[in-house]
Amino acid sequence: MQRQDEDIFTTTVEGNKYSIYRICRIYAVPPIEAQDLFQEVVYQIWKSLPDFEEKSNINTWIYKIALNVCMRSKNQLSKGNLITVRLASIEFNLSDEIPNSNQTERYNALHACISKLEESEQSLMVLYLEDLSYKKIAEITGLTENHIAVKMKRIRKKLLNCITYKLN
Repeated sequence: MQRQDEDIFTTTVEGNKYSIYRICRIYAVPPIEAQDLFQEVVYQIWKSLPDFEEKSNINTWIYKIALNVCMRSKNQLSKGNLITVRLASIEFNLSDEIPNSNQTERYNALHACISKLEESEQSLMVLYLEDLSYKKIAEITGLTENHIAVKMKRIRKKLLNCITYKLN
């Protein structure tokens, strides 16, 4: 790898490390830890960087690699007949304030409802919660923006119904 590629790699990983790690934490399940997934994602970025054709934004490309590595890892575990719960390792810091019982209850309801979504829906929620536009999500997933919008509307409705049921 040339010096310019090394600089691009370092800058890109540094600029996206928190997003990559959040995705890895969502997909991390025993025996695979988030740090292991993170290292695998970074390795795959390093390995694939010379082949990056700049057809999309490099950050979009990074998200795609992160999702693919994490989902492949999960699928390999599933094939090994290991039962896993993907979202069990997520920890959200609501704020620096101590959360009140109402906030904790709402968080737990949201967490439980997201874990009930289908895998493809959970992947879309991961990207949506990363505050990516539908255009970026479409580039990453290969779906159209319109399809993303329709799916997200359905996902939000499912989550609303689930959370409403859990909180009542």
